[in-house]
Amino acid sequence: MVSVHSGRSDRRTGRFLFRRSRRRRADGGAELMAVAFLGLGNMGGPMAANLVKAGEKVLGYDPVPEAAASAAEAGVSIVDSPAAAVAEAQVVLTMLPSGKHVLDLYRDIVALAQPDTLFLDCSTIEVADARAAAELAVAAGHQAVDAPVSGGVVGAAAGTLTFMVGGRSEAFIAAEPYLHRMGAKFVHCGDSGAGQAAKICNNMILGVSMIAVSEAFALGQALGLTDQALFDVASTASGQCWALTTNCPVPGPVPASPANRGYQGGFASGLMLKDLRLSQAAAEAADVRTALGKHATDRYAEFVAEDGPGRDFSAIVTTLRENGTA
Repeated sequence: MVSVHSGRSDRRTGRFLFRRSRRRRADGGAELMAVAFLGLGNMGGPMAANLVKAGEKVLGYDPVPEAAASAAEAGVSIVDSPAAAVAEAQVVLTMLPSGKHVLDLYRDIVALAQPDTLFLDCSTIEVADARAAAELAVAAGHQAVDAPVSGGVVGAAAGTLTFMVGGRSEAFIAAEPYLHRMGAKFVHCGDSGAGQAAKICNNMILGVSMIAVSEAFALGQALGLTDQALFDVASTASGQCWALTTNCPVPGPVPASPANRGYQGGFASGLMLKDLRLSQAAAEAADVRTALGKHATDRYAEFVAEDGPGRDFSAIVTTLRENGTA
């Protein structure tokens, strides 16, 4: 089996060093192998750019001209089709909107890829779809991992994403150098689909906790508490959580939170709804009762229908304060 990346430990610094994979040309010289990156939107574009910054040759494709143009400015070599990108690559990364997009693409390209290509899907999709995509790749003689991300657009641009990875151990090892170039942390969660399972469980916690924090601010306001007073207590007491201390849903207490920018940027409420719906589909398939997860899904469905999918998911506090928490 061909190793996509190899590495060694620097004895002086203790850091793990990665060597970029090369293949031999007909004249005996070494040729840097390319990475195909399919899906260059708000997340995929910055991730591809970080690979370029790390010295990788990246062949990119996106059907949206603006996304492709932005990636080209960052040094990605744009090609006119997924097939053209895959033909020259030993690693194929995908960042796509849904499981259907991933499966349809895999059905088109796995047979076109070089032997033992690593397929690395960073989309957030259903667990069953992730497993089906991996099966398609492995059956064609390739390696595959699902590696959804946490950290949003800001993390993608800064290279500080967290990857939750599912796949065989050897595939995870092959993927590590690329994850290292795009993020700050990556966790091997288990076999194929485990990365998606970890992502939707984490985001179910996040959706539920944001509603709880938002309801607390709505109640506090009704009882005469200032937002700052409630924050000062809860942020250092048992109510402390990421939804409060990092992504505080009210303006003021946390200057970097989207609440101070009209809820622009951050993690869009439409994406939160998508992930919550994925969690509920998985819960139903596994026959697990997730009452709070279901309630959060229903509340975000109502909010997105009223407010639209674009603002940060913490903006749900605005409707709770206007309409009550019942």
